[in-house]
Amino acid sequence: MIFSKKMENLTSAIFTELSIKKAKLISEGIDVIDFSIGTPDIPPAPNVIELLKNEVGKIENYKYAITDTNELINAVIDWYKVRYDVKLENNEVVSLLGSQSGFEQLSMTLIDAGDVVLTPDPSYPIFTVGPLLAGAEIHRMPLLKENDYLIDFDAIDENIAKKAKLMVVSYPNNPTCATAPRDFYIKLVVFAKKYNISVLHDNAYSELVFDGSIGGSFLSIPGAKDIGIEFNSLSKTFSIPGCRIAFAVGNSEIISQLKTIKSHVDYGMFLPFQKAAVAALYGSNDYVKVVKNTYQRRGTVLTDGLNKIGWHIDKPKGSMFVWAAIPPKYKSDLEFTFDLMDKTGVIVVPGSSFGEHGKGFVRIALVENEERILKAVESIKNSNIL
Repeated sequence: MIFSKKMENLTSAIFTELSIKKAKLISEGIDVIDFSIGTPDIPPAPNVIELLKNEVGKIENYKYAITDTNELINAVIDWYKVRYDVKLENNEVVSLLGSQSGFEQLSMTLIDAGDVVLTPDPSYPIFTVGPLLAGAEIHRMPLLKENDYLIDFDAIDENIAKKAKLMVVSYPNNPTCATAPRDFYIKLVVFAKKYNISVLHDNAYSELVFDGSIGGSFLSIPGAKDIGIEFNSLSKTFSIPGCRIAFAVGNSEIISQLKTIKSHVDYGMFLPFQKAAVAALYGSNDYVKVVKNTYQRRGTVLTDGLNKIGWHIDKPKGSMFVWAAIPPKYKSDLEFTFDLMDKTGVIVVPGSSFGEHGKGFVRIALVENEERILKAVESIKNSNIL
């Protein structure tokens, strides 16, 4: 078989290796504590579960949705107004079957072979995979600890900026857990307008911001709609990742193009999932607070515990992860990851799998309860890993 050269850019080698190693440890009777995949273990809100139970029993809901229901569009518009004080029009909203498919579709609408795309490094893999599948030339923007993991616009070469077609930005950030202040987004809009660059802001973790801070929207900045769109997702906020409910909002021309490509590659979101999204968006904010507070407590328990035993790690400012520099005795995050598995049964993801500037770090997903987190800390303490 001769496959497309695009497949060379797609690799799940590290996750495959972790999975194989995990299976081996379990077969040996090891109690594995898996912090690798960011799959929420918090159950969805009861009202969402009840609605889905009812709606999946209705025969009429199994036809093609084709487009978004008015109820869904209105729920997104109302939520953005209440939550972010951002006014959206009907033609500025479209649903996505998860943000990942949305990235790939957006790339197909904006990118021609050879176009330059600016992506953060380290970053969620789809930020580069989507543009690469469209034939883009990727220019990586380093996210550095000394800059609070914020993109340094002044460090972007002007010749690269002039060629760039799209910039991908995401805060609260996966994997670094950084958040961005409002003045960062003001600079982003100014930069994008200066060089005529479209912006995609991924806002999947806007509700998971800690210590009294409140996540915002890129679209709240004057002029943002002129040059960009924002992705938002219900996966982590409402603990329904398997439903693949997300949406794109913002610049009407980009949204129109997304609708066009979606009409060729999908037949819309399953109607019960659209109704679940409406229920979630109009539901009580108490559930979202429970989710946020759960991740904040877990992050505090983990970082306090690890700091106490000598692994010095910053508390996350947002998201559902912890971004940790590896212990000084290690030079490779890959070596540390597999040593950690062998000696403790604790699984994390090496930072290098998120990009060149992720080397020397690991990402820890806060997907285990506090009891299991404390057990992981104790296992690390009793090993010689530090």
